[in-house]
Amino acid sequence: MTIPLPIPPCANRDGLSGLSCERFEYASTMATTLLAPVKTERQILEHSMSEDDPNANTQLPSEVGEQPRWGPRHRGAQELAELYSPGKRLQEWVCVVVCCTLCACAGFLMARYIHADASLLLAAIAGVLTADFASGVVHWAADTWGAVDLPIIGKNFIRPFREHHIDPTSITRHDFVETNGDNFAITIPVLARIVWQLLMYDVFTIQEQFHWIAYWYLCCIFVAMTNQIHKWSHTYFGLPAWVVWLQEWHVVLPRRHHRIHHVAPHETYFCITTGWLNWPLEKLHFWSTLEMIIEALTGCKPRADDMKWAQKRS
Repeated sequence: MTIPLPIPPCANRDGLSGLSCERFEYASTMATTLLAPVKTERQILEHSMSEDDPNANTQLPSEVGEQPRWGPRHRGAQELAELYSPGKRLQEWVCVVVCCTLCACAGFLMARYIHADASLLLAAIAGVLTADFASGVVHWAADTWGAVDLPIIGKNFIRPFREHHIDPTSITRHDFVETNGDNFAITIPVLARIVWQLLMYDVFTIQEQFHWIAYWYLCCIFVAMTNQIHKWSHTYFGLPAWVVWLQEWHVVLPRRHHRIHHVAPHETYFCITTGWLNWPLEKLHFWSTLEMIIEALTGCKPRADDMKWAQKRS
């Protein structure tokens, strides 16, 4: 049986309704008050997995059926987890090793040109914002379109997104390689270009272009770390104090902030590096507008494959 989800469409959501929920205790109180959420506390409670009781698949009594709605016992989540292959594992290992090697080489070669000034700070901020927006675009595209049965990209790249929505805390059981392999892969071409520039360009040219090089390098660092930050946003126990501090001050994606995305049907707050761009993009109806355009042009329904896997409970 499909449980109804009385959530307004993306372009017609209300703001904070004032409802409180004593069942939720969040470390990130600062991040909660900085940006008004687009989901109410009741929507978060009723239409997302209770992650602060990890993998217990906690649900309201009115929502509980014979088959789990979320969590590691969900049939769809189990089927998707079984699709993780040795070939995929090898690809992740190779990408992690290559990315770390290129990152270390680029950092070593850049060290002699670093001068602390305002333009370097601007490059860092621009890198963070670019990475946050890029994380949103990739996250939205993989969540909203495509299917697990597509050749090559389906099982290798779309599958983790489907699994994550029906077993959100599965990411906390993934090791460093499985968590970060795909993000590291994205950065390899850019890091290789940076290393090539630093080795082949003359000193004057490097100095002239250094802030652009720094921007792309820092952007790669933030992109590479995005899924690790995402993993932290689902981890409610055992996080280092410095990570919790970064979450509380919304330097990286806070746990409470990311819970908004995990309210079914997962159609908002896609940026997962810092989450800084989520609120403005939501107020601009950025994602819903893109979805309307694509649906009008192609006839494809947003999140059709995501819903198919969510309904595989037995």
